[in-house]
Amino acid sequence: MLQSVLQHTPLEYGKVLYEAGQAIEFVYFPLTGVISMVKSMADGNAAEVGTVGNEGMLGVAVLIAERAGGTSAHVQIPGEGLRMPARAFREAVSRSASLQNRVQRYGFALFNQVTQVAACNRFHDVEQRTARWLLMVQDRMPGDGFPLTHEVLSLMLGVRRSSVTVAAGRLSSAGLIEYRRGQVTITNRAGLEARSCE
Repeated sequence: MLQSVLQHTPLEYGKVLYEAGQAIEFVYFPLTGVISMVKSMADGNAAEVGTVGNEGMLGVAVLIAERAGGTSAHVQIPGEGLRMPARAFREAVSRSASLQNRVQRYGFALFNQVTQVAACNRFHDVEQRTARWLLMVQDRMPGDGFPLTHEVLSLMLGVRRSSVTVAAGRLSSAGLIEYRRGQVTITNRAGLEARSCE
């Protein structure tokens, strides 16, 4: 049903798929890579509130009659994906109870992820949050390594870059990750899970 309207699209690093408050023209289904849902504040600070990879989709808001989302969407780990016009997606969901059920279940899972991130940001330290974010990205990648800079990670966690440098240094010294020239490799997932927040 969706195949005829799905379009292949590259997910290039740094690409903004939509801005908060602007009309959502397309919904996206990442095949590889990671998209961050970012909430910006009036003072210019921003933090990631949700992560979307090959497990889900970007643009759930179009199903609740919202033409615009409350977050921006940025590609943080490059990859490939599929997209389709938001209008066509709404029409497809309205015609298929099965698709509607799956999308609603995903929307609930995404909501739970956002609430977990909010609680994590309030109660856990930067090292725990760094470990959590790295694990969430690895879950969406085909291997243990992926491109990542301290600048991107500091934006995703809503902390200073120096705090990320210290946290990543501790994880590296513990033998849990390797970090070289903008490339992170998780070398001990069990150990990273033990250092992560819940």
